[in-house]
Amino acid sequence: MAVAPAPSLLSLCLDAVAARLTRDSAGVGAGRTGCPLGECGGSGPGGFAEGGRGEADDDHLGPELVAEALPWELLHRLASRLPPAALESLHHAAHDRCCSCADTAAGLGGQDGDRRGIKRSRCEDFNTAWQSLFKLRWPLGVYPERDSVVTVDWQQQYWEKHLQECLDEAAESALLPSFCGGIGEYCCDDISIFVHDLAAKLINSIYHSEDISQQHSGLAYQLSRFGCYARCLRLQGVLCTAETYDLLQHCKLERLLFIRIISEPEVNGVCLLLSCHAETLLSLEFIHCQLYPAVMDKICKAVLQKGSQSHGIKQLSIKSSRICETKPLTISAGLLNFLSSGKSLHLLSLHDTKMQSSFAQMIIHTLLESSCGLQTLEISENNIAGWLSKVNKSSTSSSLALKTDISLNSLSILNLRGNNLQKDDVVDLRKILIKIPNLRDLDISGNPIMDEGIRFLIPFISSSIQKENPLLRLRVENCDLSNTGVSKLLECLTSVKQPLDVLSIADNPLGSSVAAALAKFVGSHVRDLNVEDIDLGALGFQILEEALPMEVALAHINISKNRGGIRAAYFVSRLILQAPNLVSVNAAANILPPESLEVICNTLKQRTCNLERVDLTDNFNLSGTNFPAFLEFKKHGKPILIVPSNLSTYAPYDDDP
Repeated sequence: MAVAPAPSLLSLCLDAVAARLTRDSAGVGAGRTGCPLGECGGSGPGGFAEGGRGEADDDHLGPELVAEALPWELLHRLASRLPPAALESLHHAAHDRCCSCADTAAGLGGQDGDRRGIKRSRCEDFNTAWQSLFKLRWPLGVYPERDSVVTVDWQQQYWEKHLQECLDEAAESALLPSFCGGIGEYCCDDISIFVHDLAAKLINSIYHSEDISQQHSGLAYQLSRFGCYARCLRLQGVLCTAETYDLLQHCKLERLLFIRIISEPEVNGVCLLLSCHAETLLSLEFIHCQLYPAVMDKICKAVLQKGSQSHGIKQLSIKSSRICETKPLTISAGLLNFLSSGKSLHLLSLHDTKMQSSFAQMIIHTLLESSCGLQTLEISENNIAGWLSKVNKSSTSSSLALKTDISLNSLSILNLRGNNLQKDDVVDLRKILIKIPNLRDLDISGNPIMDEGIRFLIPFISSSIQKENPLLRLRVENCDLSNTGVSKLLECLTSVKQPLDVLSIADNPLGSSVAAALAKFVGSHVRDLNVEDIDLGALGFQILEEALPMEVALAHINISKNRGGIRAAYFVSRLILQAPNLVSVNAAANILPPESLEVICNTLKQRTCNLERVDLTDNFNLSGTNFPAFLEFKKHGKPILIVPSNLSTYAPYDDDP
């Protein structure tokens, strides 16, 4: 058996230093404990609340001494050996060294001034160590999107996610029947509050030690030391207290999500937090909350910036929460004022808010009258049939009558999904849409407008897609449309020079007779097409295949749940050959027979181009074990074909034999 090489002396020394720093970071060794407050900010480390660069005792090897004594190359090698809490201390000490060197260089003149950036970049190289720790702890997590200009601050991302897990655990424990007292008692520096295995793992994950001081294990300590990194937090109602306000007041929160705000004390806690962070807050979201008008008035008042009647909120989202009284109908004046004064408001989402039609009318009226800079408006999953009829009344006695010269010039995305809009509502909707001249994305899915409704809408669509800023994305899923209505729509979309980028006509019972019009539309350079569950059947796929243009601009297509059988496989093969920009195909649940895999693989041998994913899941008769050659085809190291992994794990689709 091969013997592992003996570790080098340097490696042993670095391991010894790492062990000492790890022990000190858990608060069980000699040396200081501190909290990086004040000027820490989000990406740059700051000072410590306790201690300084004072004399260290003989038994203590502090991060400042290490940062001063080791060259940068060894510091970065040491960083890769440290747990998060110890790396945090070393990162701060290295940052202090960078700043000290930069100040010295700046005083020496221009020649040495160039060295300033080199010193600082060496400190920022710790970002790689933080990225490794993040991915080690959350290997399946959703990672921050990379930006071509802005580098992801992995230190900030790590501590923000850590704090969120601590808060979630605190909320879970506080909701237990056995929990007594207020949340302030839970937020004490006492390791006994972490009574669950999950909580113990949370703390051990940052110290990599079973021996942790009580001071360092408490929620209050975690928030005081690492809270300066928090930018986006999710808070359960039980955490919305004055104590939580005290613990979070040093944060610079930009996004807050509140869940289950029901009682008056919770509302008061929310208002305290909003008032404290009114200067930095950009996004506000409520889920499963009781936001009656009086509550909404308090919240809207709390976000006003000091000495001003305006706010800096860019996104407001309210989901599955009641926001108005019905008997008698009462609407929050504070919310309407919030909308009319929201010059910075870019997104408003009111999803499943038990909204009445009169409330929807007031929202639209207020937004149109305010001339705000709103870019995205979502009013979805509300039963508001007939909601627009009063808005468009020309009667001067109606307080909701609209002036002819007002419009929402900035609005580009409108989502009216699932509002029970009927065909008669489309007449009124079209009059409102005319007041949105720069609309790029329209979603009216889940409304039973039927063919008559889509015919009312076609003139607006035809006009919109020919503008200088045309309509690019249209979704009319599950609208009780038939082949007749959709064929008229496709004919309109095909006849213009400016094509749609995205069209979804999914979940409408269209049948195979729509295939001919659909094939012509596919040739109009649409990039994303969703025709899921429209009853194409084998005949529809055959017509599509035979009528498919020689070159197709499609990048994404969803043809799932259409019971196409082998004809669906032949269509996918033809599409791969004739769509050079094709990236993804969803052909799930199409009753594909076993030979379908071979048909598609034979085509992939000829051409793959940009193709990254072909989803063949939920096809009961299909299995990769019957044709293992599908594994040959990969993109970016991942298989292109996604097939059922085990026949026993998939239940038959409704039409499967």
